[in-house]
Amino acid sequence: MNLLEVTDVRKQEGEEEVLKGVSFTQKAFQKVAIVGESGSGKSTLLKIVGGLTQSDGGEVRFEDVKVKGPLERLLPGQPGIAYLSQHYELRNHYRMEEILAYANMLADEDAERLYKICRIDHLMKRKNDQLSGGEKQRVALARLLTTAPRLLILDEPYSNLDPILKNTLKAVIREISEDLNITCLLVSHDPVDTLSWADEVIVMKDGQIVQQGAPEVVYHQPVNEYVAALFGSYNMIPSAQATDFSKVSGLHLNGKSLFIRPERFRIVEKGQHGLSGKIKDVSFMGSSYEVAVELPAATITVKTDNNDLRKGEDIYLSLSPTDVWYA
Repeated sequence: MNLLEVTDVRKQEGEEEVLKGVSFTQKAFQKVAIVGESGSGKSTLLKIVGGLTQSDGGEVRFEDVKVKGPLERLLPGQPGIAYLSQHYELRNHYRMEEILAYANMLADEDAERLYKICRIDHLMKRKNDQLSGGEKQRVALARLLTTAPRLLILDEPYSNLDPILKNTLKAVIREISEDLNITCLLVSHDPVDTLSWADEVIVMKDGQIVQQGAPEVVYHQPVNEYVAALFGSYNMIPSAQATDFSKVSGLHLNGKSLFIRPERFRIVEKGQHGLSGKIKDVSFMGSSYEVAVELPAATITVKTDNNDLRKGEDIYLSLSPTDVWYA
């Protein structure tokens, strides 16, 4: 049985159709991430799921109960669903222990465990103006979780966080879903952030779902270039320029474009079966190098940790047929 069922949800704002019949389901304890470019309808969808925005059509059911919008109930929101907005607020002039105690429905032992998971157990005596932005966000998150929700909705939780705070929050969200057994539905403005966390990724564009599946499938087998670009650099070689790849053992050219992530290429010695080209440029990216390689019929990007590559040198590449997706 599904915990959440979203069926043909539509939303109109003025002349713009923000959501165009969106449908998906989520099982209990399944981690689902929604990604897409700005304006694709992600945040509007989350607010409708949480009962905070009225849809213009379709239905949302949580635990087989219809989620009502603000026009259908006195207080917006759905019992059992907690929604963390990008614009959370904490009451001024109160210590964190007072703010958290106000909404707490948990036993003392469970509350203490929650505060440790959220990395805020050392902040109890501090007031709002004594916290960093990341600390305030984790307190706001813990405050929601003290109400013991069964579904936690997170609207772009990683935005405006530096890398250290982002990694801390990632660990917190992972432990919330895995250690506290709370189902999480998350929107991220940076799709790459979702790959290591989500069980399923939903990709949206122009108010519609364009692809849905496991992170590995969405990353390696995108349905189009829009999806491919969301998750980082890629090679899309049109069929007319794919003649070089006929040298790859086991790879069949079928008239479609070839999609290959840069890290799937392997640098080999001259004479081994594969591709040969010339290095046009080498860019240091921190954990790896991105190498622009000119083949006879196309230019590709290769990602490698080899730091002994120079512009103008010849390079030889190997590729497995399983590394190629036909787009």
